[in-house]
Parts: sequence; structure tokens; C-alpha cells
Amino acid sequence: MNIHVTHDPEPGLYIVATPIGNLGDLSARARQVLEQADLIACEDSRVTGGLLHHLGFKRPLVRYDDHARPADRERLISAALQGPVALVSDAGTPLISDPGYRLVREAREAGVTIHSIPGPSAVIVALTLAGLPTDRFYFHGFLPNKAGARDREIAALAAIPATLVFYESAKRIAACLAALHAGLGNREAAVVREISKKFEETRTGTLAELAAFYDEATPKGEIVLVVGPAIEEGGETDEDAVAAALAEALATMPPGKAAGEVAKRFGLDRKALYAQIMAERDG
Repeated sequence: MNIHVTHDPEPGLYIVATPIGNLGDLSARARQVLEQADLIACEDSRVTGGLLHHLGFKRPLVRYDDHARPADRERLISAALQGPVALVSDAGTPLISDPGYRLVREAREAGVTIHSIPGPSAVIVALTLAGLPTDRFYFHGFLPNKAGARDREIAALAAIPATLVFYESAKRIAACLAALHAGLGNREAAVVREISKKFEETRTGTLAELAAFYDEATPKGEIVLVVGPAIEEGGETDEDAVAAALAEALATMPPGKAAGEVAKRFGLDRKALYAQIMAERDG
């Protein structure tokens, strides 16, 4: 058996993943680095200060965010050459849709040793909860606020043969789902919110189904949206998928309810589906 002995952190830049919900998700190694760091670079000192208060210690904090200047990076690099400097984001793994890559690049060029302390990542957790293919995935972060720019980016993503992962705000989720449905077709998807928190929820369905649901019920909390890949050539077509869904629904539901459920899932006309069911039964 190999036993890893933890030593005091040496000089360098330590990229430290912090909890995205449950504070118990912080690793023992991450805690040790934070406790012994000469300096902690963070997005918001109030957020990181609250985490340190929960852990029971204080360390010097310096702000490092999207507005950081070259002089801010020079200060951190100089400190990391002399002792351990930790880089954290407000939650999750730094650099994943957060500032930091310039600091890492310039620190390496200056001869600083870079360490990454693995831990929580909303992208990875959402993928494990979604029940969609994970052999290949593309993380896009946030789509643009403006509809035109958003639609152009979605069009560019349509040809990527992988599961797509986005961050999205609660107030924009319905519009985002509708735009993805229009630009990508009616793919399978999952809305994962409040990861690792008390009200964690994963809702799955097609883009049309999810868009309709959130159009009526605006969610709360932080959201990761996972969209499955397009159906490959030679795979199941939309028509085949509808037929399979109808057969499954009719096994446990009356025709009217089955038509309603499948219509909602695929964004189809309920009356037309009901008529199709009855015609097939009469035939």
C-alpha cells in the first residue's frame, strides 16, 4: 500500500478548488494549503473570508478577478517565488469560467512551480447527474445576453459531436432553452441547479419540454445546463423517437394523457398526436 505523506506546502502557486455548496466537500489537502498559504488570491474577500472563518483561521487575502492588472499578477508571482500562494474562486475550481489563466501562464514563465489541488467543479458534477453521454463534452460557459449573438453562437455549436455544457442564470434559463431548441433541434437535456446544496435538483427531458416547464416556473439558484449530442446518422430519428415514446406512454396511460405527455416532451401538437393514436388503433 502506498501512503501519501502530506508536507508543508513549498513555494509556488496553488490552484485550490473550494466548495460549490456543501462546505464538507473541501479536501483535507485544500484546507492545509489555505491554512499555510502566505497569501490567498480570491475573487471576493467576503466570500473567501467567510470560508476561512468556517475553517477557523485567517490568512492575508488579496483580490484577483477579471479586472486584475499586470501589476497585480507581478505581486502574486513575486510572492509565489518566496512562499506558497493560493488562488481560489468564489466557488469550485479556479480558471473554469473564472479569471486566472494569465496568472498561471505568467507565473510559469517566471519560474514559479504550479500546483493544482483537485476538488469540486460544477461542470463535472452536472455531467455526472445529467445521464447524458460523457465520453466527449464541450464546456461553453455562459451564452451571450443579446439574442442575436446568442443565436450565432448556438449555430456554431450545432456541429460539435459532443454533449454541450453551459452555465446559465435562473432568470434567463427559459429563453436559453428555447433558443437552444430552435438552434439545435429537440435534443435531450438536463437542468442541474443548486449543486451540493440543500435544494439540489436535476430535471431532465428534451429542450422543448424543459423550455415549456421553465417558462411557467422560474427556478432559483445557480444553474448548469447539459445538452446531449445530436442523433448520429443511422441512429434513431425524431419520428422513431416519438413513436417509441408513444408506445411507452400508452402502456401505462390513456390515449389523451399519453398524447399530452409526448407532445410536451417533443414540442408537438397534442391533438395531432391524439388523432394519430386513434387512427392507428382504428386501423
